[in-house]
Amino acid sequence: VQLQASGGGSVQTGDSLRLSCVVSGGTFSTYGMAWFRQAPGKEREFVASINVNGGNTYHINSVKGRFTISRDNRKNTVYLQMNSLKPEDTAVYYCAAGRPIISSRTDSNSYYYWGPGTEVTVSS
Repeated sequence: VQLQASGGGSVQTGDSLRLSCVVSGGTFSTYGMAWFRQAPGKEREFVASINVNGGNTYHINSVKGRFTISRDNRKNTVYLQMNSLKPEDTAVYYCAAGRPIISSRTDSNSYYYWGPGTEVTVSS
């Protein structure tokens, strides 16, 4: 299973970006998907997750109302729409695939497959 994320870039505070992650080599519709991020000098943190059919999503408090995770099972793709970006959103963003139970959906150990990451830089 391979994951390839794209859509990162350098933007200004308040701008928007949409990250995409295409999954190949597996049955996408059977995987729960998530986005994590790692800022310079910090540990990787969970950002958002979505279940197999898109009916259940979860976002960390710091991005609620600004970021939205979604998926298109016909295109084997998961998205992260990021609006009202802030400098503290600057990080490398990683998509991940797995079969987590709800209680472990924020745990990186619940995800088997990871993409190489896409960098997001937000300047003030």
